[in-house]
Amino acid sequence: MNLPNKLTILRMIMIPFFVVALLIPAIPYHNYIALGIFVIASLTDLLDGMIARKYDLVTNFGKFMDPLADKLLVCSALICLIELGRIASWMVILIIAREFIISGFRLVAADKGVVIAASYWGKFKTVFQIIMVCLMIADLAWLRTVTAVTAWIAVALTVISLIDYLYKNKEVMKN
Repeated sequence: MNLPNKLTILRMIMIPFFVVALLIPAIPYHNYIALGIFVIASLTDLLDGMIARKYDLVTNFGKFMDPLADKLLVCSALICLIELGRIASWMVILIIAREFIISGFRLVAADKGVVIAASYWGKFKTVFQIIMVCLMIADLAWLRTVTAVTAWIAVALTVISLIDYLYKNKEVMKN
């Protein structure tokens, strides 16, 4: 197993520790521990992709598991943040629905032998979602306005990236 795939597995292993740290206030400094775990896990995503492309270590395992690990991390965080009252459930439903739609669309495309690359809108969406989650985990009173604005931007980018994705790849759904 190569390093990028090990980083993907590490990211998945970190998720339960992140959830426990975030949801158990009896743990001293639990928000900061959760934030640290989330940031490190997010950085492994960036790192595994860079290493895989640079050293030609792209594998079928990585193509499947890397996006799955990303979705599990972000969705776990968002669901926990609903429980903590830091994000509206409709926002999370919209974000998760987009991920399901895109994943399904990619499966249809793959069945037809078409590989669909991530767009810049999708990358911006991901960056804003990660920033939003970090701000919501930190839960700092003096950043509440910035957090709210970031959440709205993340949701808007979620919708824009979905529309862009479907429009650019509409040929995949024909027949």
